Amino acid sequence: MLEIKNVYKTFNANTVNEKRAINGLNLTLNNGDFVTVIGGNGAGKSTTLNLIAGVFPPDEGSIHLDAYNLTNLPEHKRARFLGRVFQDPMRGTAANMGIEENLALAYRRGERRGLKTGISNEERKLYRERLAMLDLGLEDRMTSKVGLLSGGQRQALTLLMATLKKPNLLLLDEHTAALDPKTADKVLKITKDIVERDNLTTLMVTHNMRHAIEYGNRLIMMHNGKVVVDISGEEKKNLKVQDLLDKFNIDNDRMLLSE
Repeated sequence: MLEIKNVYKTFNANTVNEKRAINGLNLTLNNGDFVTVIGGNGAGKSTTLNLIAGVFPPDEGSIHLDAYNLTNLPEHKRARFLGRVFQDPMRGTAANMGIEENLALAYRRGERRGLKTGISNEERKLYRERLAMLDLGLEDRMTSKVGLLSGGQRQALTLLMATLKKPNLLLLDEHTAALDPKTADKVLKITKDIVERDNLTTLMVTHNMRHAIEYGNRLIMMHNGKVVVDISGEEKKNLKVQDLLDKFNIDNDRMLLSE
């Protein structure tokens, strides 16, 4: 499904600010895997997602998704394969456009977009049905400007937009970190429902170890730009936060506070 093979990435090479962010990363995701990713600051978690999304190319190595070689493919050409939700609820949506207009943009991801095609009644029916699944009342506010929504509502909408056209891979980059705990749990439940319903292959970065253990069928830990722990199956089901603290030398304060 996804194969990252021997990937390296260095920023500010040959300067005093040189930083090896990814250091021989190897990672394979099978179809339908829901993988949570943890690690300290600078471990390479978000850089990995940016490499997959094409924000910047790897220095070495290859990235394949299904039958596609993404290694040197420009970011905009990967849009039809990928869905992504960022940490900041303000990203991923157009604040001055209505909810249905944002959904229409997402629905046309990877296609040529012109001015001649409006939103059909069939599309509106689809949007209303999907919005109703969020259980946030947004199906009755489809013409409301997205900028009027709360952070949690906006992030749930962004998640819906990222999955409206089933992506080959869903990337979640700490997508609940900016939300209060109650809202974060709500958005995570929505995430779980959508991923399971559509059997989406998903890579979710989080600093919250409880969430990393509770969600998904597989957990990986990154350190110094590579995967150092890969847990799945019964071992993950029986995993506790304290197990991670005891088993691994985790000294990142943010992770400890996110139990």
